[in-house]
Amino acid sequence: MYLVVGLGNPGLEYARTRHNVGFMFLDFLAQHHNVSFCSSKWQAQVAGLILWGESLTLVKPETYMNRSGLSVSRIAAYYKVTPERIIVIHDDLDLAVGRVKLMTDRGAGGHNGIRSLVEQLASKQFPRFKVGIGRPQHAMPVEKYVLASFAAGEKDAVLETFSDLEDGLRLIVENGVVAAMNQVNRRRDG
Repeated sequence: MYLVVGLGNPGLEYARTRHNVGFMFLDFLAQHHNVSFCSSKWQAQVAGLILWGESLTLVKPETYMNRSGLSVSRIAAYYKVTPERIIVIHDDLDLAVGRVKLMTDRGAGGHNGIRSLVEQLASKQFPRFKVGIGRPQHAMPVEKYVLASFAAGEKDAVLETFSDLEDGLRLIVENGVVAAMNQVNRRRDG
């Protein structure tokens, strides 16, 4: 089994913000494969599906970004899923809008959701798709920027990456994370 974790904040006021790109991707994936999320005992919305011959549990933590690791670690412990089989999708300020990068075995890089996962899982060994949201313009505080909605062109650029993200998931499941990194990271670098 794989856990596919989208990071974000629960609630309608955060639904289309830059910080919620992980939730947005999981919603896309669930809709594309006709599954629905339901509440769980782990403070997360979950949905299960079989793709590429593997069981995937989609996870949207409801603990707010800074405490994402709490629900993810509980689900991982319950299903006995190792960090290497927990795939995380999150926003990244240091990548241009719409750029995607696949990493593993890295620190939090200032992302509080990732910091919570590293602390709660006691590991950095989980693969993660970083989705670029760019840096704020005009000295806007980062905290305000990540909780603001995408501009029209930005949102379109991010939504266009979702098919690539799904393909990246497939590559991890079928070929492993190293092969997936070689393909996913080369696509945007070339």
